[in-house]
Order: sequence, then C-alpha cells, then structure tokens
Amino acid sequence: MKVSIGIPFFNPGDYFNTSIHSILNQTYTDFELILLDDGSTDNSLNVARSFVDSRIKVISDGKNKGLPYRLNQLIDISQGEFIARMDADDLSSPDRIAQQVALLDETTDVDIIATGICSITNDNHVIGYRIPSRNKNMTSSITDAIFARYEIAHATILARKSWYLRNKYNEKAKLMEDYQLWIDATIKNDLNIAYIKKPLYFYREESSVNYRKAVKAYFNCYKIVFNQYFNYLSLHDKIRITLLTIIKITVVSAANLFNLSDKLLYMRNKGTEQDNTLIDKLEEEVKKIRKNT
Repeated sequence: MKVSIGIPFFNPGDYFNTSIHSILNQTYTDFELILLDDGSTDNSLNVARSFVDSRIKVISDGKNKGLPYRLNQLIDISQGEFIARMDADDLSSPDRIAQQVALLDETTDVDIIATGICSITNDNHVIGYRIPSRNKNMTSSITDAIFARYEIAHATILARKSWYLRNKYNEKAKLMEDYQLWIDATIKNDLNIAYIKKPLYFYREESSVNYRKAVKAYFNCYKIVFNQYFNYLSLHDKIRITLLTIIKITVVSAANLFNLSDKLLYMRNKGTEQDNTLIDKLEEEVKKIRKNT
C-alpha cells in the first residue's frame, strides 16, 4: 500500500460525509483511509461506520485526546509509505493525492509535499485561494520557522512515513501542533518541502474563524517560542515576534468586537492576486465534489 490518508474527527457535523467522499473519489486509488474518532458526541461516528469500503478503517476509543494525539496515532497505525491528512469538514480535489504522490516519488531529496488552498464558506462558495510562492524549500533557519515563512498549509501535506517517525507531534501543543512541528524539524535540519502551486485543498475557513480559538492559538504560539526558542532569536526578532503577536491578538479582538470577522477572512485571501477565471473553475469543482457524494 502506497498511501495512508487520515481524517481525525470531533463533532464535524454535516460536512463529514462529503469530506469522506472527496477522498474515496480520488483518482489515485492505492490508499487506506483511516477515520480517527476523538470522542465525538454527535452522529459522526455512525457516519464513519456507515461506509462500506474495504479501504476504510474506523478507529474509536471514546476519548477526547486532541488533534496532536490523533495525528501521532495515525503515524503509528498507518501502513502506507506516505501519509496524508485532511480536516473532517474540508474537501480534497480529485487529483490531489495523485499529484502529490507523483511529485514525492520524483523528488527524492524532499520529505513533504504541500499544496495551495482554496478557502470556502460554510455554504460552499469560494472566498479566494492562496498558492505558495515557491516550488521548493529546503531546510533553512529557525527564524523562518518561527515567523511562519514556509507557507505550509498543514492539512494539505503528504509526507513520507519515515519522516513522520522522526518528527512526531508534541501532544501538548494543541492549536499549534503544526507550528511547533516545523520549528522542531528545522532545528534538526529535517524539513525539506516541495510545493504544488495549485489550490488542491478546499478549506472551510469560515467555520474555523473563532475569536477565542484564534486568540488562544496566537498566545500559545508566542508562549512556546518564549519558553523554548527565544534564545535562538536576535533581540530585534524577539521584539518583532512580541509586537506581531500583540498586533494579531488586537486585530482579531477588534474584529470580533465590531463584527468584522468576515472582513478579515476575505482580506486574508485577497492578500494574493486572485484570478477570476480560476475562482470560477474552483466553484465548479466544489459543485462536482458535492454532486459525487
């Protein structure tokens, strides 16, 4: 088996069924799909178990242990040479896995393939997309990791299992597990990435915009940098990361106070040039994915 695809889930709601179908309908077929329940209290475990497909494994222990724990569980039980993941309310383009596998096979000095993302609303309309600015990023400085310059959309990645076994998630790093993973791998000189400059992943960003969650994530990221990595930074960068964290928390708080969170969401995507023709194609792709469920 070439690929293991994992979807950890905790009360994902009505989107879960379509998310699973978007994986089962991939043009690449040599995979197992591991659905990891994190103690859901809605109907999602029944949804997971309702699929009759030999490629699916449903894992449930009834406990809520958090995403980093479930991702490490995925690493341990997966049988594929490569591991991909997806959030339980998002969608994958039909060719996502095929394109990632092809690039990882031909790029032997790379361990991770990331793609661009397309942001969609809860009612499946395209807000915009973000595409990596580079084709490849071999391990560089810890400063790049701390300031999130790698352009890795976590849920889009396909990685070698051998890399994951060397670089597991910190299970205490909730809401920032990927951020810490990139930093720790960089310190070990073990973060070699290639990018597919296409939006092959549909991110239901609207449903993830949560004021308290965002503030907590920003605070947690700063806390871990302060506690574990501050000595790696120059005085200038220490001041900069502190000010950037304050600004982010202030902006998100103000947006919440004045009911402008949706504006921030659109601004985040409009920060890159948007091709209206591509947006129309992405809208059609979302419709086809949903139609094939």
